[in-house]
Amino acid sequence: MTIRTRKLVGTVALLCLVIVWSLVGMALAQAPWIAATKLGQFVFYVVAGLGWVLPAMPLIAWMSRPDS
Repeated sequence: MTIRTRKLVGTVALLCLVIVWSLVGMALAQAPWIAATKLGQFVFYVVAGLGWVLPAMPLIAWMSRPDS
């Protein structure tokens, strides 16, 4: 697979990841155990805001791999 094709596939995958991650985050943010305390909200939003980076890192590394 050429780097150009990998970047196209990776871009679509990243967009899907971010969309699904945000929708799941919005749904979970309505949970009573999160909305009950300010500390719970803070921890949830920090984890939800930064958590998508972990699955995105290997995808970006795969996208930028040189052609073989």
